[in-house]
Amino acid sequence: MARITLIRPPLLVSAWSDSGPLTPPLACAYLASSLRQAGHEVRILDAVGEAPFQVTPLFGGRVLATGLTSEQIAGRLQEDSDLVGVSCMFSQDWPEVRRLLQLVRQHLPGVPIVVGGEHASATADFLLRTTPEVDFCVLGEGERTLVELLEALKDGREVSGLPGLAWRAQGQVHLGPPRPRQVELDELPWPAWDLVPLHNYLENRLGFGVDRGRSLPVLATRGCPFRCTFCSSPGMWGPQWSARDPDRVLDEIVSAQERYGVTNFDFFDLTAILDRDWILRFTRRIGERRLRFTWQLPSGTRCEVLDDEVCRSLFRSGCRNVSFAPESGSPAVLKRIRKNVDLTRLRSAVRSALRAGLNVKLNIIMGLPEDSGAELRQTIGFLMRMALDGVHDVGVTLFCPYPGSELFAELLTAGRIGELGDGFFLDLGAYKDLSRSSRLASKVGSSALNRYRLAAFLAFYGTQYAVRPWRLLRLVGNFLCGREESRLDKSLRDLARRLAGRARKPPVAGARDGLQNPPGIPPGGEERRESA
Repeated sequence: MARITLIRPPLLVSAWSDSGPLTPPLACAYLASSLRQAGHEVRILDAVGEAPFQVTPLFGGRVLATGLTSEQIAGRLQEDSDLVGVSCMFSQDWPEVRRLLQLVRQHLPGVPIVVGGEHASATADFLLRTTPEVDFCVLGEGERTLVELLEALKDGREVSGLPGLAWRAQGQVHLGPPRPRQVELDELPWPAWDLVPLHNYLENRLGFGVDRGRSLPVLATRGCPFRCTFCSSPGMWGPQWSARDPDRVLDEIVSAQERYGVTNFDFFDLTAILDRDWILRFTRRIGERRLRFTWQLPSGTRCEVLDDEVCRSLFRSGCRNVSFAPESGSPAVLKRIRKNVDLTRLRSAVRSALRAGLNVKLNIIMGLPEDSGAELRQTIGFLMRMALDGVHDVGVTLFCPYPGSELFAELLTAGRIGELGDGFFLDLGAYKDLSRSSRLASKVGSSALNRYRLAAFLAFYGTQYAVRPWRLLRLVGNFLCGREESRLDKSLRDLARRLAGRARKPPVAGARDGLQNPPGIPPGGEERRESA
């Protein structure tokens, strides 16, 4: 038996971001349950859950960290740990995660350190070359890889050839073969929520989706069969989509209701609604089992199988909020980024969802490398039509070249990104920062791009409130009462909470000194890049 400490670092968001939901660490909880099933002793250090309202400005106030500081995390490490695993799902978190790893190494000098998550999967070679504190990177799904790594370390065996693992040996980086995907998801044990300070999330009604009560994340499917060029998920999950048995998902939901009093579930699936038969069976079984709870799809979903019948079944089963991700209102842009969306079909699905009573949000990306002014204006016109139809929310984000995505590789090869340094990674968090822009759209300047983004917001919400003025009154009332119905309600509350927390705490001394650059980039060189 080994003693493992899994660390979920603090959440980093750009200072003026309108997003930054505080969610229980689903990935760590899944890893912990698999490790415990294999006979190991596991502890989760959840920085966000331990201090969800502690906000610390870092890197000169450039970003805000929510949760325990890296120093506080390191101070809670137990010296009897045999291995430390650190999750880094989002690349914008890397500068602070790297600083955390340095502190972990100082406290536990002889303990192996493993980094996992989408960032580690996309940049394993970079991490192992530039960060001596990292011993191993887990690539893709980590449950089986981490268990097998521990077995190899316990037996004193070489890790060479272990699928899904990257490591350093004699100063060289080695990548093992890809690990086959976990197809039978029902074989995985349920997340180990008992190892997480879940009460801090539940009692404060924190979660990824709209606040509809005590919320918990759940995963019904894994993967996405589509290969959008801006998305990093193909590198993490591959093209395979797998679904759990609906009754097994509901068994987990019932257990959470009985054990923790959960009333709402946020589905973290990349593409939850892909199989019409599966979703209809899932919603039907909720009724047949006479279950009562609300659930949401805050991550975005496909539109192909969403018609009146499916949308009515979603609402009857307790689904209340649905996000669609058209990304653009221009067919030419959608073709370039391989976003296989038919806008006519999407509009039909949105109308079905609205007729069923669902609260609908759209996700849009502006500033893609080849976006033109005409195409951005097309998107603005599309959003106005969606507002007339009755869509409740829109999220307009700037394109960021996410490591692991096809567009990132193209821009890196073309020299448009430059070397990977802390400045680049911190800039990735600015994709929802309303005070910043991007210079990666070759046909649109950064100032013009910000004007297009502002115009998109004004066109959508101006149209919506002109046609449905009562929604504006409801928005103001919800904010004043601390109530949430839409993602805009949630974004406003999240932003207000972070700014209030920031006002109570001065910047961390020396945090700017933690900003590092790779060889060849002078200090401050990252300030010239405003890529989001």
